[in-house]
Amino acid sequence: MSRKVYLHIGAPKTGTTYLQDRLTLNARTLAEHGVHFPSGSPLVSPGLFQFRAALDLLGQDWGGPPGHADGSWDGLVRKVRRRSGTVVISHEILAPAAPGQVARAMRDLAGSEIHVVYTVRDLARQLPAAWQESIKQGRRWSYRRFLDRFEKGRSWFHRAFDVPRVLGTWGAGLPPERVHVVTVPQTRVQTQHGDQLWLRMCEVLGIDQAWAPLDSDRSNRSLGIAETQVIRQLNRRMDRAARRESTYDALIRDMLAQGELVKRESAAVRLPPERFAWVEERAERWIEWIEGSGVHVVGDVDELRPVRPEEGERWRDPDRVRAKRQLVTALDALAAMTREAARRPDPERQLTTRVLAQAQRLRDR
Repeated sequence: MSRKVYLHIGAPKTGTTYLQDRLTLNARTLAEHGVHFPSGSPLVSPGLFQFRAALDLLGQDWGGPPGHADGSWDGLVRKVRRRSGTVVISHEILAPAAPGQVARAMRDLAGSEIHVVYTVRDLARQLPAAWQESIKQGRRWSYRRFLDRFEKGRSWFHRAFDVPRVLGTWGAGLPPERVHVVTVPQTRVQTQHGDQLWLRMCEVLGIDQAWAPLDSDRSNRSLGIAETQVIRQLNRRMDRAARRESTYDALIRDMLAQGELVKRESAAVRLPPERFAWVEERAERWIEWIEGSGVHVVGDVDELRPVRPEEGERWRDPDRVRAKRQLVTALDALAAMTREAARRPDPERQLTTRVLAQAQRLRDR
């Protein structure tokens, strides 16, 4: 049985949410053409199924009770082995995997023609997005501390973004033509045939655009500086990073950070001007490594070079947001939370209703 497996390993903040959702929306029509995006059951989306599999491979437990991902990687491997044609596995948390974890993945998928796909983006855009994402997920560090730790190589994001490290680990033992680098366009470009990033992924995976007619409206939208600062302060007050209380953690992340607050207009989080020299030097190192490695590139490596802001464009420090701006944002967040609380059923009232209904049924017998 002939089978190609494409491991799309990230990186985070490179349009992965959009790509995964588009694969999910078109899973049925793609399968008709021999391209499979495996899921566990009709009740579990491919994205969630593969997220749990990635957690299991990495020995992690994000987003659920201890052990919730146990066995998920083996379950995904079994799904892959039942398929022929092309199988796509995609999750961005795979990027910083350790050599031993990568070796296990390669062993478990042996018998398939394995390809590694890595979407990359210039750091001037990727770092601000990564800091916001870490705040959405419960971290409370300042923007400056986040950037300092990244430059020193002391963060999860650094391990996930470092092109030579990631591809040196995942590409070990693979022919360079089976390692694919897809660059993210400097701006989201919509052509007459669709999103340019999606078209580049189609080229790598061998997908005809007609096989996936449904577009996705999902994207992991960015917060402005005021909104990010309010979520950061809320993280500190609720101690989200340490406690990970699933009830309110999901409420803060999904309803506020990825819902209500992204609708507000606020100054965008940008890379500080004094950091451009460092990210430019890093970009040149990445480009040199990519060009010397012989890996397959879709897009243009020049897109990894950061674009400096226009002369005279003002930079706003996300760590120093005016108190009045934060207050207005916090009140909007409180209003959204209040509306949400009012919409949710009262547990005591639900219990009373069930008890009364049961009593009525007993009387009717």
